Amino acid sequence: MSAFRIAPVEPGTRPQVADIEARILAARGRITPLYQVLLNSPPVVEGWEAMLTAIRQKTSLAPRLRELVILRVAVLNRAPYEFEAHVPHARAAGLPDEVIESLRTYAAPDAVRGVSAEERDVLALTDAMTRDIDVPDAVFEPLRAHFDEQGLIDLTATVAAYNMVSRFLVALRIGH
Repeated sequence: MSAFRIAPVEPGTRPQVADIEARILAARGRITPLYQVLLNSPPVVEGWEAMLTAIRQKTSLAPRLRELVILRVAVLNRAPYEFEAHVPHARAAGLPDEVIESLRTYAAPDAVRGVSAEERDVLALTDAMTRDIDVPDAVFEPLRAHFDEQGLIDLTATVAAYNMVSRFLVALRIGH
C-alpha cells in the first residue's frame, strides 16, 4: 500500500465515516483499497457510492453488458486493478473466459472473440468514449437497434462512470 499516492483509511478508525463504511460493508462484504482511499473525503465517497451502486445494481443494462464495458474500459485505461476486480463479476454475469481473455488485449471491437453483434456495438461505443471522447454517429446509431432511450442512457452512464473509476485508480496508483 505504500505505492498509493494517498494513504488508505483503515476501516473503523474515523467515526465521521462510520455510516458510509457500514453501507459499503453491507453492499460488498468488505472495504476495498479503492474505498479505503475514497474514505479520505466523506462527501466524495458518499456520492461515489451512490452513483456506482446505481450503475452496478439499478440500471436496465444487462450484467453481461455492464461487465463487458467495465473490462474494456479497464484495459483501455491501463487499470489492471479494475480489470481483475471485475473478472469474477464478469464470469458470474455469463462472460466466458474466452471473451474475458480476448478483452485483455487492445484488439479492435470486431476482433474480440466470442461476442455478439450487439456486444460489438457496445464495445465500439466504449472505445469511442474512452479513447476519443467524441462518439461519431456511425458508432452511436447502431446502438438504437438494441436499446431504448433509458438503455442508451444507462449504457453511456456505465461507460462514463467506469472511465471515472479507472482514471481515479490509475492517477492515485491504487492497486498498482
